[in-house]
Amino acid sequence: MAVKIAVIGCGAVGSSFLYSAIHQNLAAEYGLIDYNEELAQGQVLDLEDSSLYFDSSPRLKVIKNYQELVSYDFVVITAGRPQKEGETRLEMIRDNAKIIKKIAEDVRDSGFQGIVLICSNPVDVLTYVFQRVSSFKFKRVLGSGTVLDSSRLKVELSKGLGVTPSSISGAFILGEHGDSSLVTFSNIKVAGLTVNRCEDNHYPNSPFCCSDYEEKLEQVVSHKAYEIIKRKRATHYGIGAALAQILKSIIFDKQEVLPVSVLLNGEYGLSQVVLGAPSIVGKYGVEKIVEMKLSQKEMDKLHRSAQILKSNIDSIRELIQ
Repeated sequence: MAVKIAVIGCGAVGSSFLYSAIHQNLAAEYGLIDYNEELAQGQVLDLEDSSLYFDSSPRLKVIKNYQELVSYDFVVITAGRPQKEGETRLEMIRDNAKIIKKIAEDVRDSGFQGIVLICSNPVDVLTYVFQRVSSFKFKRVLGSGTVLDSSRLKVELSKGLGVTPSSISGAFILGEHGDSSLVTFSNIKVAGLTVNRCEDNHYPNSPFCCSDYEEKLEQVVSHKAYEIIKRKRATHYGIGAALAQILKSIIFDKQEVLPVSVLLNGEYGLSQVVLGAPSIVGKYGVEKIVEMKLSQKEMDKLHRSAQILKSNIDSIRELIQ
């Protein structure tokens, strides 16, 4: 069956996702929705030109009515106002919660029966908003979570260790896609060695010999977006590729473990909060949440991150009643 993907929000992130997805031949048709219909049409025309140089030439169209979504398999939501320089993702919450609430109502009322992938910020809170407003099962509503953060972690680790990112396993960022996220240091391994042993002769360039390497690495990874925004006003290539990777796991039923934004129901001792947690991602969306064995320090950090997210959900709860 030919896969059809609809994208709601056709700015920098939406177009970066589309470019990555088309390049990887993920769908036969892409439908674009944006409040600025001229922008959506312009993206269609531009992407048509690029698709000629890829292995596939999918159909690209502007969706003018949400009712058309009933024939689509996936909806990717990137809509929302952009993050300003110096602003945290959580500071965007109220403006974007209103936008996501309206989108959730429109998608629900369209009769759409597929899977929803959200990356609008703050992604964890907005994934919760969409799920509550739409009443869709939580397994078919997931956010991009800390997939991008985890790739940033692997990049930084690879620089210090002098190995490719693909050689590193167990390197996940959990919790909020934001400042309260945490690194699963106790699970990171290279060739079977945990990172706290990589300062041995195996990896002479290892950064892990200093006592505060955990704090330094978490700071670099969690603040990379701010560094990008300061220099070019937006991040979009990385998240575009991350969204394509998540959808690839669903479309091809790869059963890949990815730290997506998912609603917890007792896992890690947490409930009724959405945050980035390792999950098996397959054809039905989130198939299972994986409970990693965390150190007590990591578990405490995860619970603090969850509490921050819960307090932010509470701050806009009247919007989603």
